[in-house]
Amino acid sequence: MQSVISWIQASWADFSDSFYINFVKDDRWKYLSDGFLVTLEIAFFAVLLGILLGFAVAVIRSTHDKTGRLRFLNLLCKIYLTVIRGTPVVVQLLIIYFVIFGSVNVSKVLVAIVAFGVNSGAYVAEIIRSGIMSIDKGQFEAGRSLGLSYLQTMVYIILPQAFKNVLPALGNEFIVLLKETSVSGYIALQDLTKAGDIIRSQTYTAFMPLIAVAVIYLAVVMLFSFLLGKLERRLKNNE
Repeated sequence: MQSVISWIQASWADFSDSFYINFVKDDRWKYLSDGFLVTLEIAFFAVLLGILLGFAVAVIRSTHDKTGRLRFLNLLCKIYLTVIRGTPVVVQLLIIYFVIFGSVNVSKVLVAIVAFGVNSGAYVAEIIRSGIMSIDKGQFEAGRSLGLSYLQTMVYIILPQAFKNVLPALGNEFIVLLKETSVSGYIALQDLTKAGDIIRSQTYTAFMPLIAVAVIYLAVVMLFSFLLGKLERRLKNNE
């Protein structure tokens, strides 16, 4: 029994020392807090950009599928989807930073928002398009019979229903986007993952800072999943 107590005390002492060195000494916890705010900023604005792009592409493609119009725009959307979904997000990030904005003094956060937003938009577009195409054709006919234009029918009748149908998939896309921002360190942006790596490079211990980063990501994902579940239940009750 005495040996077990001694082992627990020794383990607690090692944990306390490691915690102090990695987070308390020299205020290293600030790396994590600052990096976490940067990660949230990138994820929030990137998902807004992705939703805007996704809605636009989805409407263009579904309009072409239903009416045969907008052929040129539909072709551009197909090229966009093929290129973005066919190349790694980290390569897109590097191209946007070093090639597109290579000669311009621009914020790295803005570059990350554009890169992840454009990447997310391709996946959001297909998610929303599948939601639009899942709506019964009679809904379009009912809207047109009421005197609504195609655009009005889409905005007031089709898109609200489609959005509710694809909400779980959109929530999953946000979770994926949040985790994808961890590659922002490739352009020397100090996000949450980079913050953990900075602490590791200073203390020469990997366990504490990397586990802390993983726990923070996990906590955010669990919180968002909880809120998304509540929203889904509320929408279902309002049916």
